[in-house]
Amino acid sequence: MESFLAAAIQIDSQSDKSLNLSKAGDCIDEAAARGASLIGMPEMVNYIGDEEGELENAEHLDGETISLFSRKAKEHQIWLHCGSIFEKIENSDKLFNTSVLLSPAGEIVARYRKIHLFDVDVKDGPSFMESKTKKSGSDVVVAQTELCNIGLSICYDMRFPELYRIMMLKKAQIVFVPAEYTLATGKDHWEPVLRTRAIENQIYIIAPAQIGIKPGFPTYGRSLIIDPWGNVIAKSSDREGIIMAEIDLNYLESVRKQVPCLSNRRPDLYDWSAS
Repeated sequence: MESFLAAAIQIDSQSDKSLNLSKAGDCIDEAAARGASLIGMPEMVNYIGDEEGELENAEHLDGETISLFSRKAKEHQIWLHCGSIFEKIENSDKLFNTSVLLSPAGEIVARYRKIHLFDVDVKDGPSFMESKTKKSGSDVVVAQTELCNIGLSICYDMRFPELYRIMMLKKAQIVFVPAEYTLATGKDHWEPVLRTRAIENQIYIIAPAQIGIKPGFPTYGRSLIIDPWGNVIAKSSDREGIIMAEIDLNYLESVRKQVPCLSNRRPDLYDWSAS
């Protein structure tokens, strides 16, 4: 397919899982009714609360949340990116932060477990040690679909350009970046970093974000869809809602031909062992 409509959903997920899922479902219905063929949701779409609540509300990938989204994908015949949820790990007190891509048949075609965990202490901002309760994934994921090739990442991953370059080399054309981004860092870094990831890899970025005050910090929101030239072609206001934009794969290819930085790479000289 040469072009199609994509949507990013921005919601304020809190500790009421039923309400979160109801809101997400309503947004999926609306975006599909408006013609979206590909829809994405934010990080931690089904639950945001304390650590005890995260354990209680974590699921396997055949649980309540993905089952609901699977029905929605099948009902509307859409490709559905399920943001992320906390996934249970057998015989472990830690969880994966996991992103799933569903086909129009409601089937899981790709799953990604967040690789880069948010272990930071921001001056005058949040202090987190995500690795205390989460386990890092180890696989770089790009799904080949009938729409296009879709790469998966989550929030803090955006600060690691190596991940996005590898996804581009795996032929990604779109990369999802679902996020629960802090206000403290988001106001300075969210848009510039995501635009850079789009420009340097000549890909579309779809970044659905959380909005609202969470237990640890206020979130930034400002969900984005960015084209391969680095233009922001859709951006959320500071409230829950849906943004949409056209994904034009012919335009993506024209950008790559006009500025052939990807073919001009010199991997023969990139010696990682010197770092």
